[in-house]
Amino acid sequence: MKFEGIYTPAITPLGQDGQIDHGAFAAVLESLIEAGVHGIIVGGSTGEYYSQSAQERFDLAAYARDVIGTRLPLVIGTGATRTEDSVEYAKAAKEVGADAILVSSPPYALPTERENAVHALTVDRAANLPIMLYNYPARMGVTMGDEYFSRVGKSRNVVAIKESSGDTANLHLLARKFPHIALSCGWDDQALEFFAWGARSWVCAGSNFLPREHVALYEACVLEKNFDKGRAIMTAMLPLMDFLECGKFVQSIKYGCELIGLETGPVRAPLRPLNSEQKRALQTVVANLKRTVTHITSGANHA
Repeated sequence: MKFEGIYTPAITPLGQDGQIDHGAFAAVLESLIEAGVHGIIVGGSTGEYYSQSAQERFDLAAYARDVIGTRLPLVIGTGATRTEDSVEYAKAAKEVGADAILVSSPPYALPTERENAVHALTVDRAANLPIMLYNYPARMGVTMGDEYFSRVGKSRNVVAIKESSGDTANLHLLARKFPHIALSCGWDDQALEFFAWGARSWVCAGSNFLPREHVALYEACVLEKNFDKGRAIMTAMLPLMDFLECGKFVQSIKYGCELIGLETGPVRAPLRPLNSEQKRALQTVVANLKRTVTHITSGANHA
């Protein structure tokens, strides 16, 4: 499997009772397909997997496959603190017909690079599916580095990595020493740099509600090789990326989805929703971004 394009880590809508709203979830998936994203990830942190029971995660993965069918690739997250739990999520992904799995470091455990590699390879053996690694040390507490990649990169199933360390040295390491592991941007404000270093995909939560704008940046940089246009789009997107780092990431993504008419419901505790001031600020950011990107992609400033 080749990861190319925009892969959206889908939100999980909730009813006012806090339970998963499957009808609203189907609407989210349909909106992404209609908007032209290239793949969907279920069971990621944007989908609040950490607040869901194992059965909820199993059911959501199966439901997503039913809704999406064969229209887009479906990637299922296997994140968990215990390797045994990640193995079960990987087996379930295989059972429902996922196209690939997302394999991260176990949070809180702080494994060494060798221990972390053994974890990933154990999950790999359980599913025998294409793997996108997920390096996010800010959440997991450890970084996937040279030793880790040297071990897991020997598996034919390890085909890509969502690199979310924010450390350009790790981006350079991957591009230079492990070119067989396809780069996927996981640090939004470095998307331009990732594309310049050969990345052909971007896992971006903001594409839940601004899919066409994210696709536009991918197309400018990867398909058109027009980095002048890409820089202009990226400049327009940076205020959104700054806002998303305000400390209420999932809440902001869900509210962004509300702005385009999707039902999202609340976030699960301990998170709390945006306040009125934050909502107004996000509305302004989104309106400016959409207007500017529309102007750029219309060809007004770029051949």
